Formats: sequence, C-alpha cells, structure tokens
Amino acid sequence: MKQNLEGLKSDIQHGLEQAGIVMFYGRSRALDDIKTVYWDSHQHPEYEEFIQAAKAVGAKLMVFHQRTFAAEEIEDAIEQLADCNLAREEYRDFEKRLKSARIYDGFVCQIELSFDHEGCMFLFDLQTDWYRDLSDTLEEIHLLLSTDDDGSGDGSLPGYFSKN
Repeated sequence: MKQNLEGLKSDIQHGLEQAGIVMFYGRSRALDDIKTVYWDSHQHPEYEEFIQAAKAVGAKLMVFHQRTFAAEEIEDAIEQLADCNLAREEYRDFEKRLKSARIYDGFVCQIELSFDHEGCMFLFDLQTDWYRDLSDTLEEIHLLLSTDDDGSGDGSLPGYFSKN
C-alpha cells in the first residue's frame, strides 16, 4: 500500500463523477450513531468497487473524508507515555515506535468514503499500514493509562468495586 494516500483524492473524485455521484467533503462518520456496515477494505482495498456498489443501490451523494497526519500527535503520546508505569525497555520500545512515525508528518494516512442507504451507513475506510500500526500503539498507551488511572490494574471499572 502507498505510504501517502494524497493521490487517491483526485482519482476518487473522478471515479465518483464517472458514476454520477456527488462528492461531499465531510468529517469522519466512523463514530456516528447510526447502523453502519463496514466495507472489507483488507480483502477489497480498491475504492472503485465501493463506488460501484453505491451506484448500484442508487446513491447520489458520497461523503469524503481524509485524515492528514500531524507529528504533534507523537509528542502528545510521548507525554502520555511518561505517565505509564513501564519498565525502561518497554518505555524505549514504545518511544521508538512512536518516533518512527515522525517521517510521515503531513501525509494523508486515512481516506473514508460513506453513503446512506435504507437507514444504514455504508463505510469504506482505507488506512496506510504505518498509520494502522501507529493507531495500535496509541491504543496500547491509552489502555495502559486507563489501567494506571484506576490504580487496581485488574481490569475492573474505576470507581466500582465489590466486596461480595
């Protein structure tokens, strides 16, 4: 997969025009509170198939969102990492993984296409491999922080305990 998805924007716009679908520049809809059907972008990473599916069901509007990576996200994560109770080697491993993503500053790391049909949102989400790896690392840090915050480290919800 490409390291920068910037070039796909114009290709997608052209593909939508050819299909007679209007491209609407919107925010990410991945967390919208609506029934969502996700396209299998691992097995079918080509956006053209998604556009053809949208056309086949009569979609007239496609929401387009792209995410551009900012290296400031790494600095924030490193600050959060400092608050985790980690052994020196674990800390260095996380720090190395985070810092390796700095070279992608300004790259388009994610493209999302979506359309609505019969009360469902159909969503195509394409991410670069490096961004997927970085997201996994950030999620690991978030989980470490939430475990450290509750003080128990036992996976229970913070503020809730039972002595039954």
